[in-house]
Amino acid sequence: MSKLIKSLVFFFLLLAILNVTLAAAGHELKKANKENPLTPKAHLKRHWNKKINNNIVPKSHFLLSKASSPLKAVDIANFAKLATAQNSPATGIFFNIYGPYEDILKNDWNFINYGGKSNESSVLPGEDEGDRPAGPQPVNPLVNKKKLSYKKMEPGNLVTKKVEIEPGTFFRESMLKKGTIMPMPDITDKYPKTKFLNRNLVPKIPFSSSKFSDMKKMFHASDNSALERIIKDAVKDCERKPNLGETKLCIASAEDMIDFATSVLGRDVALCKTENYKGSKQDILIGSVKRINGGKVTKVVSCHQKLYPYLLYYCHSVPDVAVYEADILEPKTKKKINHGVAICHLDTSSWFIGHEAFQVLGSGPGQIEVCHWIFEKDLIWTNADH
Repeated sequence: MSKLIKSLVFFFLLLAILNVTLAAAGHELKKANKENPLTPKAHLKRHWNKKINNNIVPKSHFLLSKASSPLKAVDIANFAKLATAQNSPATGIFFNIYGPYEDILKNDWNFINYGGKSNESSVLPGEDEGDRPAGPQPVNPLVNKKKLSYKKMEPGNLVTKKVEIEPGTFFRESMLKKGTIMPMPDITDKYPKTKFLNRNLVPKIPFSSSKFSDMKKMFHASDNSALERIIKDAVKDCERKPNLGETKLCIASAEDMIDFATSVLGRDVALCKTENYKGSKQDILIGSVKRINGGKVTKVVSCHQKLYPYLLYYCHSVPDVAVYEADILEPKTKKKINHGVAICHLDTSSWFIGHEAFQVLGSGPGQIEVCHWIFEKDLIWTNADH
């Protein structure tokens, strides 16, 4: 027994020394203006350099800023218990980390199903005339300048909701030129501030329709609650069959996002993102414009953040697009307020005829291209410009 006690004392002494050493090393690195190699951010930088075959510095620190676990030690321990439970999650282990989800549900444009046909009825029979803008609509406008409201029912869902399309949500490619004044929709990231999970933890956390009851218990989501709907909607989108020619994956770690992007586009890639939310819900003036990837029609990987208790992205390949970067100016002062990324879908032939873009821009599938801004919370991966 005495040998065991001595061994334990020695072990904990070594552990204490190690912790002090690591803390001291981190402090010295900070003093020397060097990064601690043991942090999630440092690990992500190494993964980036290993997987991406160019010296282009990411234009946004967004990915790196999200490269850490959002969980405290007690939460990680609870997640581990849930992940290793044989049957149902252990009683009394619940999660309510990010505040009241009951108030977050809203109309949210995530642009995740652009290429698919749909049998959904976007406008209900007997719709109120008041739900449409009054007066004749312009033929094939270049941008929707007025808000459009209508009632929508999804297939297999008897619940209807009123959808509003903000001015500037969709526009034609010809609007992306210097000197254009156009409305911009609300591109603000209104989601709770979350971060990626540790990559090793992701496969251990239940995420599928077959484990929905486990997921509800994990996040303490009561029946018919907003949080239950959030979980269900995320799983539904992530399990949806890909459209013809589409590759898709839901991602909860930064390393998995890099791996997916490079698997689709190759190792010579770059990350694009709208810098901030400024210009939202107002008229903007387009400044300098650049069509990336040498102006070629290309394929990109588009990643859209999903509303979920931890950072979750729906990433998918999008073919036949043009991607633009543009300085966004305040129309009166002509001062730069943002640097935006816009994507133009050049082949809309597979889009369903009732798509919102056709309702506000006129025309129909395959007859026009459709462009939109990349919102503050979303990301685009492209082939690198050199």
